[in-house]
Amino acid sequence: MDMTGERRIAAPRQVVWDALNDPAVLKASIPGCESLEKLSDTQMKATAAVKIGPISARFTGNVQLSDIDPPNGYTIGGEGQGGVAGFAKGGAKVRLAEEAGATLLAYDVNAQVGGKIAQLGARLIDATAKQMADAFFTRFSAQVEQRVQQDTAAPAPDEAPRPILTPAQGSPEAATAMPPRAAPPPAAPPPAAPPPEAISPLALIPSEPFGLPLAFWFGGAVFALILLLFLVSSL
Repeated sequence: MDMTGERRIAAPRQVVWDALNDPAVLKASIPGCESLEKLSDTQMKATAAVKIGPISARFTGNVQLSDIDPPNGYTIGGEGQGGVAGFAKGGAKVRLAEEAGATLLAYDVNAQVGGKIAQLGARLIDATAKQMADAFFTRFSAQVEQRVQQDTAAPAPDEAPRPILTPAQGSPEAATAMPPRAAPPPAAPPPAAPPPEAISPLALIPSEPFGLPLAFWFGGAVFALILLLFLVSSL
């Protein structure tokens, strides 16, 4: 089973790469993801619950990264087990490219599988894989683009009140001035200063979160695709 595709994310490549450092972003983006666990600096283990047609299963997949070239791309390979539902092994090449202020994420996935799920037919398997991929990129893109908007939005500065000029007492201007008017009511106190801007969670993430290199977390970007192929390619 093969899958090839491209996704355009409205954010600079470095922002996309940094967002992929955030385990919370990845877990929230991968459909059915229940856990992400480090096995080594280039390996991770994830568990996801997926429903394909009438079959529901919890799959556990191990992923190995190689040919790491941050922030341009890498090669990812792995295998997954879904109990009686089936098993699969496969790999993918992932590339990130800048495109007019946005990022183009391209991937080529292939898998060999076996088990019950294959009995559902290639059409249902392919459709489910596409739905999971669409769900991942929709969720991930929304989080990244929202972060970009929050970082670029700045509160408008408060306009300082203009001083009222009056002629000095005894001056010619004071003699011809209009009769004094009632003093205006005291000015309203200036609005309270806005609270400090929330610190981006991405800024709090170390360069190697949980001891893992950035490329380790980047693997989660297509882990949904590979894990899905593990689920559905049970042939």
